[in-house]
Amino acid sequence: MIEQNQQHPYFYMPGATTLGIAFSEGVLLASEKRVTYGYFITSKAGKKVFKITDHIGAACAGLVSDMQVLIREVEAYANLYRMDSGRKISVKSAAKVMSNLLFNRRLFPLITQTIIGGVDNEGASIYVLDVLGSVLPDKYAAVGTGAEIAVGVLEEEYSEGLSLEEAKEMAIHAMKSAISRDAMSGNGVDFLIITKEGIIEEKMQF
Repeated sequence: MIEQNQQHPYFYMPGATTLGIAFSEGVLLASEKRVTYGYFITSKAGKKVFKITDHIGAACAGLVSDMQVLIREVEAYANLYRMDSGRKISVKSAAKVMSNLLFNRRLFPLITQTIIGGVDNEGASIYVLDVLGSVLPDKYAAVGTGAEIAVGVLEEEYSEGLSLEEAKEMAIHAMKSAISRDAMSGNGVDFLIITKEGIIEEKMQF
């Protein structure tokens, strides 16, 4: 007899659709707002995009509590680095810090896939991290249960030198495609727009 928690592979899998896109002036991070537990929607106003510093942000898919713990730790290390060295931490270094934190927790992992991105002296950059801390640089990425659908749109529409408006339009298209097929994603989108001028947060309902 099949036990209840073996009846469906996603029964305890928290869902999400999270995107990251590098454009000509910076990075756009986006995540939908639905928080689920199995087939139950626990919240329609979850926030899965986070500011780490004034030039680095992250967007996550997975357990919200684990996202919050991870982001707080990376933010603390970034602040310590700035106070110790007198310089802002780079995006690559922040991604490596996050990677070390995830790998050190590999026996009791933080259940989150993460896209970290930002703007520094090397320009705009995005890194994708899995549960064990693998770091993969990219120009665009999608993680979460809706990623397979969203990444198809990104693959088709992405090009070098996108403007902010083009990147946002592409993110909306990818997110709508994912939400239309992934029951664990929905209820609007949170955006984190990162440029040399700082970070802007925006919301959209659809």
